Amino acid sequence: MGWARTGAHFSGRCIQSDSLVVCEVDPELKEKLRKFRFRKETDNAAIIMKVDRERQMVVLEEEFQNISPEELKSELPERQPRFVVYSYKYEHEDGRVSYPLCFIFSSPVGCKPEQQMMYAGSKNRLVQTAELTKVFEIRTTDDLTEAWLQEKLSFFR
Repeated sequence: MGWARTGAHFSGRCIQSDSLVVCEVDPELKEKLRKFRFRKETDNAAIIMKVDRERQMVVLEEEFQNISPEELKSELPERQPRFVVYSYKYEHEDGRVSYPLCFIFSSPVGCKPEQQMMYAGSKNRLVQTAELTKVFEIRTTDDLTEAWLQEKLSFFR
């Protein structure tokens, strides 16, 4: 299938293993994700990331405070993949409130195959770097709604 891991050394560049391309995460982005993980604010916030093809690295595109899922949806390109880390105020059925960090891979139908491969190949490394467990994928930005997110989060108690 061509999805085997290699023991190659990562030197801040994408490496290619058959058809899989794995990009490094920008050190500044790693630090931003670490701080985001421990943020104390209780509003919804998002970090949108993209693959910088020149640097062959996952980098910060934009950051948002106090952003609803619907507002976030409008910030995502309809024809290009993006990675999102979203801190969401989630109200459980029993009245508890939590602030899960969600990793959302926006992988729209119709984007370029090589772009798709760079994002798909880099997703796991980014999830591991950000230490996230709630990982979701959308194939159209229209899927990103409050109802969709609440349904996804309902599987996590």
